[in-house]
Amino acid sequence: MKIRFASTLIITVLLITAYSCKEEKQNETKANTPEEVKEALVEAITYNVDVASSSIDWVGSKPLEKHTGTLKLTSGTFEAKQGVIISGSFIIDMTSINVTDLEGDSKTDLEGHLKGEEKGAEDHFFNIAKFPKGIFIVTGISEKEGKMSIEGNLTLKDIEKNISFSATTSVEGDVITLISEVFTINRTDWGVNYASKSVFGNLGDKFINDDIEIKIRIKANKS
Repeated sequence: MKIRFASTLIITVLLITAYSCKEEKQNETKANTPEEVKEALVEAITYNVDVASSSIDWVGSKPLEKHTGTLKLTSGTFEAKQGVIISGSFIIDMTSINVTDLEGDSKTDLEGHLKGEEKGAEDHFFNIAKFPKGIFIVTGISEKEGKMSIEGNLTLKDIEKNISFSATTSVEGDVITLISEVFTINRTDWGVNYASKSVFGNLGDKFINDDIEIKIRIKANKS
């Protein structure tokens, strides 16, 4: 009787966890065919990204746990007219993958796995030796339901897809700030397939969720 009760309890917890993960998916963005990049207007003001004050937060998860981390930017520019961003791009330093919820060997091991530093596991995730940078290029700005929607081509592992996300921007003096809402991308759209149950069968509960949560924080200074 105790064994039957324990089995029932475990199944119930797994079902609740799976349902919660599905419900907690935030602002999922679809990866579409890349869009044409528009040229900035001549009268636009250029802002250079302050890489020391900019970052990307990420969250990856499995059925019963998740990990958090950050990425740095190496460079970027935005063009704005009357305080409104009209174009821009930034480069993501994939070698800067940082895990923030672990310490010691566990942190080092996970970062190494994500970066593809282990022989034979280079392409499990991001293979930074072959693909050391990611690129985001703005292709369109619009307003939806009172929020700014930014569309752009995101390139990871040499795969380019168009995505969109909501963000707020502000201008204070010579500094422009962009902060996105938390949104999710499906990693398999960029060929990051390791332990994905949508790609591989018979994984049981040993899978990693396809969706990665992203939050972008950027400050840029007038050039």
